[in-house]
Amino acid sequence: MGICDGRVVIVTGGGRGLGREYALAYAAEGAKVVVNDLGGAVAGGGHDRNAADSVVDEIHRAGGEAIANHDDVADWDGAGRLIDSAVSAFGRLDSVVNNAGILKVLPFGEHTLELWDATIRVHLRGHYCVIRRAYDYWKAQRAAGNPIDARVVNISSNAGLQGAIGEAPYSTAKGGIASLTLSLAAELAGDGITMNAVAPTGRTRMTVAYWPEAVAKANSGFDYMDPANVAPMVVWLGSNLSGHITGQIFEVGGGSIALADGWDLGPVIDRQRKWEPAEISDGVALLMMRRRATRPPWE
Repeated sequence: MGICDGRVVIVTGGGRGLGREYALAYAAEGAKVVVNDLGGAVAGGGHDRNAADSVVDEIHRAGGEAIANHDDVADWDGAGRLIDSAVSAFGRLDSVVNNAGILKVLPFGEHTLELWDATIRVHLRGHYCVIRRAYDYWKAQRAAGNPIDARVVNISSNAGLQGAIGEAPYSTAKGGIASLTLSLAAELAGDGITMNAVAPTGRTRMTVAYWPEAVAKANSGFDYMDPANVAPMVVWLGSNLSGHITGQIFEVGGGSIALADGWDLGPVIDRQRKWEPAEISDGVALLMMRRRATRPPWE
């Protein structure tokens, strides 16, 4: 018996890296999994159906149930086909993990509009299209009198929560995913849908490509950067056990689970009158002295 027995789960970007670990872990906990992946390159572009197919084969060999889907999550019709594939194959949809994404690290002066648009499209539009298509399905089920106990797990990033040098499009998209999570968690709270996000740390194609030494496997002992370390939290958030948790962002890596508390109100000065421009310097200086220490941007 697993914590996801009987649940039907979609994992986007499930063919490699973290997404692969999520898909395998869901299957190991009894879920029926739709592994979605275009099989593109780290920075976008290209297609390889084998990425998703190989994970499905691995799940089947372990005795689990899974199908592959190769649709583009940022395409409105493709996102609709993705939801339909889960329902057609397994009769329902219970959980969605929005993991698909791309990354290209460059100095800001070398960014192009095409890179910006492609990054925002995959991450933000991709999250929106899949969530909205899933929501429409769950809304129709609710209208038909069927109980809804749905889960959405969005994949943000430390880069989106604290900024990252050389990653302006990616950081912006991942920060937007965190905000989308907060907004929809509040709006959909009464619809039987929870909405949470995870900012993972692990060894993937992306991190190996840009920070190989930082994510290298240790010669001995606990492998902190093993992407499989993140999967248990993602699986728990997609299970029946997490129904009381929504609107939260967790930073997960190694053996660590942290609850992010960003966008909270810090120190305040209220003069109960309009400020004069010349007074602002002293006011801001006082606020900066009172603030909690913040983490520096990723490099």
